[in-house]
Amino acid sequence: MEIPTLEREYVSCGFSAVAGVDEVGRGPLAGPVVCAAVVMPRSAARLGAGVNDSKKLSAKKRELLAERIRAAALAYAIEEVGADVIDEINILQATRLCMKRAVEKLSPPADMVLTDGNMTLDIGLPQRSVVKGDALVYSIGAASILAKVHRDALMRDYAALYPEYGFERNAGYGTAEHIRAIREVGICPIHRRTFVTKFWDGRERT
Repeated sequence: MEIPTLEREYVSCGFSAVAGVDEVGRGPLAGPVVCAAVVMPRSAARLGAGVNDSKKLSAKKRELLAERIRAAALAYAIEEVGADVIDEINILQATRLCMKRAVEKLSPPADMVLTDGNMTLDIGLPQRSVVKGDALVYSIGAASILAKVHRDALMRDYAALYPEYGFERNAGYGTAEHIRAIREVGICPIHRRTFVTKFWDGRERT
């Protein structure tokens, strides 16, 4: 299968490693924002339907695609920025930092970067942001899947440490169950303090 049009356009201009970058976890009350950067080959084996529609996939299908992406990619990298940094510099800047770190971690390195949404990164590379890029750009869709699978697994691990909040079900998002737990027992170390002020009374779970 030929690489999609946008990546192919940049390859035809002389770029050899076009990376797609996306994030997962900007909105939750707890846990890190996770970013992935992926460089797919010019000609890749068909990975299966759903790479550009990951939000509609089951968790099992996303995990299968993530395995295929990792096997096919020329390079990929995943980075996390935790709640303490999010609280310190805000979620927008934390997301930019996370994306920057993922791009810089790629080996071999990228020479062109495509980001989802409307992000401009502090990197010394040509870049372009694409609104709804996870649905329109194959490498961004692949990055979205890697980031989502990584973060979901991480939140399941946190659920074992802090079972009151139901992280294995809500992934840190503000569900009724999650908010009720914050009101009953307070917050835990992975909560974003700047996100929970409306329903947190100052108690902390140790």
